[in-house]
Amino acid sequence: MILTRFFLVVLLGPLALLAGCSVLGPKEELPLKRVTVEELTTLLRQRDAAIHSMKGLFSAKVRGGLIPILSRVEGTVYYRRPNALRLKGFTPFGGELFEFVQADDWYRLRLPMEGKMYSGSQADLKDQGNLARFSQLSTWAIGGLLGSNALAREETAKLVLERSRYRLDIYGMARGAAGRSPRVLIRRLWFDHRLLVVQEDRLGGDGEIEATIHYDDFRPLNEGGAVSSQAVADADARSLRPFKISLEDGRGEGAVQVTFHEMHQNQTITAEDLGQSL
Repeated sequence: MILTRFFLVVLLGPLALLAGCSVLGPKEELPLKRVTVEELTTLLRQRDAAIHSMKGLFSAKVRGGLIPILSRVEGTVYYRRPNALRLKGFTPFGGELFEFVQADDWYRLRLPMEGKMYSGSQADLKDQGNLARFSQLSTWAIGGLLGSNALAREETAKLVLERSRYRLDIYGMARGAAGRSPRVLIRRLWFDHRLLVVQEDRLGGDGEIEATIHYDDFRPLNEGGAVSSQAVADADARSLRPFKISLEDGRGEGAVQVTFHEMHQNQTITAEDLGQSL
């Protein structure tokens, strides 16, 4: 009899623990605010307009075949509104890996180690190899830091409540389309309870996901260094920016995690800083 009770305790004990866990239930999630499409799109525009220029450092951890052999890249970034950007990437040993310059729809990609240079429309960038793809992903990461995911004038949006987040589906004209061509889904943005963008999907004209982007480590941009969790909690959500951004390539070619350091905003950025004086 005693032996039977012992086996019952051994067998039923874990079940009792599981039952106890189910009583506790999942961690309660904070309620979402009542917002509209107009409020979210206005918030995106405000975040975008707050930064006129930026410069600083970044490091990137690379997984997959985007950069053969290398798994880490150090770099510098310069940005000036409305759409001027320069990225320079270096190996951990200081060798210059690439220089990417963007101005509106034009780009120039220089690869010193290969002795090659490409330039043209950004629509053609995807055809220039893995380093070009890495440059494109890095550009999207910087756009997330800048807050440049605001809607363009011709774009429209639909708001969806998805579990504990808001999802904003953004529609625009398909690339190369004209006239009254139907609008297609080009981006999805997920907002948390503080109305911070924590995830983004970028879609191609064929509806396939080009990249999935996760935003993390939010802090006030002016701080730059370590910030206490209380300072982040007390900060206006409009001033918080993601200092760690992870990107999964939709084509399965790899992933990049970009971390920003020593970022300075709204300072003078020259044509030379942007690589436009060459």
